[in-house]
Amino acid sequence: MTGPTVALLLLLASAVAVARRRRRVRLPARAVIVSPKRSTAVTEHGAVRSIQSAEVTIDSADLERLWKPKNLERLGRTYWRFLSRVTLGLIRVIYGEHERRVVLLVRPLTLLRFNAPEYVLEGDHGTIRWQIKDGLLVARAGRGSGFLALDVKRRAPGADGRSTLRIDVEVSNFYPAIAAEIGMPVYSATQSVVHVLVTHAFLRSLAKLDLAVSKVGRFESETVPETEPESPLTRSGRQ
Repeated sequence: MTGPTVALLLLLASAVAVARRRRRVRLPARAVIVSPKRSTAVTEHGAVRSIQSAEVTIDSADLERLWKPKNLERLGRTYWRFLSRVTLGLIRVIYGEHERRVVLLVRPLTLLRFNAPEYVLEGDHGTIRWQIKDGLLVARAGRGSGFLALDVKRRAPGADGRSTLRIDVEVSNFYPAIAAEIGMPVYSATQSVVHVLVTHAFLRSLAKLDLAVSKVGRFESETVPETEPESPLTRSGRQ
């Protein structure tokens, strides 16, 4: 398993370098990485927690237009689309009724397998969370333990007519296979570094406000059931 893993890490590192050569064009928003210096931590039991963060500044009118349940779902799809694009299509996401598989080319090479996402949608806050089930990148002892989450919080608009979103990408309680088989220092110097580079590139790409249409479309209708609050961001659900 370590052979495909190392090859994948080398691929991601080179692909991110290409992705960072962005065009010098005026973007509709501004994304600034605000991850803490120690954004990745490892417990004494070998569980990894990584939080990468950005602040996205956007015109308040544009934010009001975008602050809808369907766009939280689309943000999740945008993350998977970015991962596929940055790896030139070698990494794909396969959608099942109750799971998501991140595969290298074909289904047997499942790098990560997740449960279907859970959503929390409320006033000024939204979260998508995928529980990690297993995969080639997950140590046997850590199967079913970790999760990946995208968390979005909006702040009150400023006097200049612009608003700020705080977006966090969190991986928590993740037990990496490469650390279990080779050692945590190797994981820290390879997979962990690549994860941070890829995640930061994704967060910066959000300045384009180019959200991918969801493959599932749980919230595409934007119809709020009569038994639920009228606000479109006060719902919870599992896709």
